[in-house]
Amino acid sequence: MPQVRPFATDRLPDLLRCMPKAELHIHIEGSLEPELIFALAQRNGVQIPYASVEELRSAYAFSNLQSFLDIYYAGASVLLKEQDFYDMARAYLLKAAQDNVLHAELFFDPQTHTARGVSMATVINGLHRACVDAKAELGISAALILCFLRHLSEEEAFETLEQALPFRDKFIGVGLDSGEVGNPPEKFARVFARCRALGLHLVAHAGEEGPPAYVWTALDLLKVERIDHGVQSSKDAALMQRLAQDRIPLTVCPLSNLKLCVFPDLASHNLRQLLDGGLVATLNSDDPAYFGGYLNENFTQTFAATGLSSQHAYTLARNSFEASFIEDAAKRRYIDRLNETFEAFQ
Repeated sequence: MPQVRPFATDRLPDLLRCMPKAELHIHIEGSLEPELIFALAQRNGVQIPYASVEELRSAYAFSNLQSFLDIYYAGASVLLKEQDFYDMARAYLLKAAQDNVLHAELFFDPQTHTARGVSMATVINGLHRACVDAKAELGISAALILCFLRHLSEEEAFETLEQALPFRDKFIGVGLDSGEVGNPPEKFARVFARCRALGLHLVAHAGEEGPPAYVWTALDLLKVERIDHGVQSSKDAALMQRLAQDRIPLTVCPLSNLKLCVFPDLASHNLRQLLDGGLVATLNSDDPAYFGGYLNENFTQTFAATGLSSQHAYTLARNSFEASFIEDAAKRRYIDRLNETFEAFQ
């Protein structure tokens, strides 16, 4: 990895904003802004328990993951038609393009919608159409990763997988999200084995609020290729060594960690420790409508609070491409563009 000459502190925010990057940890339902929630509620005749955009936004005060999930699922209730899912994904992809995201891998939670009587076809077709249009119109590549809700049963995950298989060509992998504590990865070992046999990419949330042990079992029992979050790994030296040695990427989400009180403030975040420990850490926005910022906001706020350098910026951006599930030729093209950007700043 090339050495990057240190930049003047006042130039670093500009570099962070304009450098090419990939986003690998974005829940598309978590990009649903209050304005769009109200617009979709009106369009679909859905009653929501908030009188205004301002009242809804003021409710975004979370003390932990579960208190966030409660309002997250309420917001998703306005999504009923294929066009709703298209509009939601389109809105995110427009913001991502503005943040110089060249590639995004979007998590979606079909069980949140099928439980309300929305068909799998409605969900996947709307999201996939937005990804196709973004490539043609915005120059941003995007792919879908289907996530199982871990607070539900493995049997329900199997049912969800079977419902999704007719659309296998429209998603690239599976993940595991929702409330982590009390729902360890091993709960889903059989369904992940089935997905692995189908040739799907495998990722899982682990080590956000859950312990380092959850990261171990996600690796050893689910056999995931990436760990989503993973910040609790720093509490286990052997795990840190394993992650660094095996080049297992972590998709870290600092503003989310702050909002959900995983860290008391951004200055206390352990992103530097992960990077300096040789881990393939990436930086992502998680649920940006709820957590105070899309990808560039995560970069600029985190770097301002932690004093990370231009070398860290380059490493994070390059890691994002290397950790993605795109083909090697595209990775090389994107990294070439990253190198050109840094050369232009030096």
